[in-house]
Amino acid sequence: MALILHANTKNKNAVKALIAAEYSGVKVELVGDFEMGVSNKTPRVSPNESYWEVARLKVDNPVCGSSLIEYAHIEQWIDFSSLEIDVNILRWFIPRIGYAMYIPEVEEAAVSALKRALEALNKHLASNTYLVGHSVTLADIVMTCFGFIRVLTKSFTSEFPHVESTFGQWLISPISRRYLAKEEPKKEVRKEPAKPTEEAPTEAEEAPKPKPKPKNPLDLLPPRFWDMYDPEGYSLWFCDYKYNDENTVSFVTLNKVSGFLQRMDLARKYAFGKMLVIGSEPPFKVKGLCLFRGQEIPQFVLDECYDMELYEWKKVDINDEAQKERVNQMIQDNEPFEGEALLDAKCFK
Repeated sequence: MALILHANTKNKNAVKALIAAEYSGVKVELVGDFEMGVSNKTPRVSPNESYWEVARLKVDNPVCGSSLIEYAHIEQWIDFSSLEIDVNILRWFIPRIGYAMYIPEVEEAAVSALKRALEALNKHLASNTYLVGHSVTLADIVMTCFGFIRVLTKSFTSEFPHVESTFGQWLISPISRRYLAKEEPKKEVRKEPAKPTEEAPTEAEEAPKPKPKPKNPLDLLPPRFWDMYDPEGYSLWFCDYKYNDENTVSFVTLNKVSGFLQRMDLARKYAFGKMLVIGSEPPFKVKGLCLFRGQEIPQFVLDECYDMELYEWKKVDINDEAQKERVNQMIQDNEPFEGEALLDAKCFK
């Protein structure tokens, strides 16, 4: 039986609950006859609180955090979203649409405070894929629903690249698009006048079919990687993500990989990598290839980049032709890879 939410589809607080429900596996439907000023006067749970109510229906729901400290951090980011982001967006936006008196000094203060908040958020997202922990939580859901679709423009958010990148990925995800997509104006379709029918051309009149484009000879050459590879100074490693069953949302999986490569920046001078996100349907698989200087994975990488423990690492045996061929396929983004389509390929260099 579905839960009924009394709100309309444009209510950002209702959208938080609907997205939280999707991630929690809880069925929630909007009431069909909602009327502002009438339906919302009855004593029901406020949409602003309903995302917590929905999320708590699932026991040990990861969107609520995996520990008490994560739960507290989620609450902290939700308060930050409300008091530092949403409030200042409203102070800027509401007077502009005529629902409050426009006072330039008030708008200037709101924009300044909003930029200060986004700078703090941008700094946090520079080294974190998610606001809390290593997966989607209510903190990410709530933050996304504040202004990032209808109010904040590209020219404004470009000052905060990590914010723009993170929430841009959020907004193109299937779940977010379902509830946060902008309404595009309907285009009028012009009907073309019917063309007089013509007789099919005879075989002699048919235009000659274009010849297939010849392959570039360079594409037929074997890769030069092995000619340049120094097996004494470097080592190759395959990596496989340990928790592929969790990769049920494409953009979240891509963010995991991007975050991993971002945190690998400390090894950029001493490493090269290729990460593949595999599969046309969830759960998606994450596999990679890394070249490290030395015969072992550098200890400082293992110590500083916590993502390393999320992968199984196996040293490549360069005397094994099958493993060498697998290396070639990963470097060249061969598709299909091991019988499956590639969702994305990322290079670390």
